[in-house]
Amino acid sequence: MGLDYLRRILTSPVYDVAVETALTELSRLSLQTGNDIYLKREDQQPVHSFKLRGAYNRLCQLSDQQKSLGVIAASAGNHAQGLALAAKRLGVQATIMMPITTPDIKVDNVRRFGGEVRLIGKSFNEAAQAALLAAADEQKTMIHPFDDEDVIAGQGTVAKELMQQLPDADVVFVPVGGGGLLAGMAVYIKQLNPQVKVIGVEAQDSACLAAALNAGKPVDLSHVGLFADGVAVKRIGEHTFSLIRHFCDEVITVSSDEICASIKEIFEQTRVIAEPAGALSLAGLLKYCQTSKGNEKLAAVLSGANMNFHSLRYVSERCELGEQKEAVLAVEIPEQKGSFRQFCKALGGKAITEFNYRYGKSDNAHIFVGVRLTEGKQELQDIVADLRSSGYKVNDLTDNELAKLHVRYMIGGSSHDTVDERLFSFEFPEHPGALEMFLDTLGEHWNISLFHYRNHGAAFGQVLAGVQVQDDDELAFFRHLKDLGYQFKEETDNPAYQLFLGD
Repeated sequence: MGLDYLRRILTSPVYDVAVETALTELSRLSLQTGNDIYLKREDQQPVHSFKLRGAYNRLCQLSDQQKSLGVIAASAGNHAQGLALAAKRLGVQATIMMPITTPDIKVDNVRRFGGEVRLIGKSFNEAAQAALLAAADEQKTMIHPFDDEDVIAGQGTVAKELMQQLPDADVVFVPVGGGGLLAGMAVYIKQLNPQVKVIGVEAQDSACLAAALNAGKPVDLSHVGLFADGVAVKRIGEHTFSLIRHFCDEVITVSSDEICASIKEIFEQTRVIAEPAGALSLAGLLKYCQTSKGNEKLAAVLSGANMNFHSLRYVSERCELGEQKEAVLAVEIPEQKGSFRQFCKALGGKAITEFNYRYGKSDNAHIFVGVRLTEGKQELQDIVADLRSSGYKVNDLTDNELAKLHVRYMIGGSSHDTVDERLFSFEFPEHPGALEMFLDTLGEHWNISLFHYRNHGAAFGQVLAGVQVQDDDELAFFRHLKDLGYQFKEETDNPAYQLFLGD
């Protein structure tokens, strides 16, 4: 199995359209971590992503008749752009089914590269089903984004270049969505040098490889997060999983905040704005460095740089949390004159990044405070300990998603007039009418007592909603939530809500 893939990778004609990308040393990170750290720059491809390699290699294996009938795929991003350009170079008509939630920049790029775009469905799964039907009706060849032997071999050419550029690498970090890039790179690296460690990196909220390894076979995730949309895959591929299980050494998962910190790190050292999936492997590398022995040569693949510009607002907000340079605290202080000043003195000169407060009726007030950190987790633990020793009640909300995403923007005091309020967070694909659909489904049947909506300019939106639900109406309410079809989580017992927004 391995030797056959090695042959496929070595003979892949990807350089008819792709370029050999640079290996950039990240000198500042190398100094900070005591390792030699490198970034494989797939952002330098004509479509700013590695996906061009696999798509072109797959098309080159088609018969003349298959090429004449055209190809079809479902994609919301980089596979679509790679396939469109590959098809244009070979004179093949490419049809791409894309969800209506796809950002305009990606739709426009596919059309610019010569692909026919058909916007259909509100999710990738709906677009994929439409692509399968169209492929059968129009006799077009489906080009899978990752679970195809020729696609895997094309992606493996990234490893061929990397091993030429850094033959004495110790560890290589590869992002994982459906597994095509990791499978292709791992099989090549292990054939050349089994001593090189290959580590896959997944987003915590779309860790389909980790789930498959635990189950011993590919399984469906109940849901996937949408921030790192390039790796938002519910099920690892069959071909890819077989290879990864044999040739990959380890899998690391990272949070959205850690990904944001890596996007910032890449920008500061290369002036390239990586997309979330593109920065995934560096986030895994940095997590590895927290417990590694040091003095190793580490390489991470910057897999793509097709970032939606408006998503940078979210990245900017969250990167310092991912770098452990900011803490978020809820602190109870006396509701009396001089309390703010006394609290600031108790912080011992630490820089305050945020301070939210609303007058209440009790003798004590809850304040929402952001504090700048310079030494990471230990410094945070010391701050909390010092405040508690000074008599303050402190809740550390640094890892509380509700606090970071919604509550910090909503603090205005508790409501004493709401009864039977239950709190829910929702994540849903953005498309025209998405928010209206949400409000129509819930607002006509139950009173919405609290509402906060955030659209990061990407393919997903976030809603926090308080809904008044009586006990005898609970079953009907949850049926409506299920019919709504959006991912949701009850947050009624979340301490950030109870401290700042609850009754």
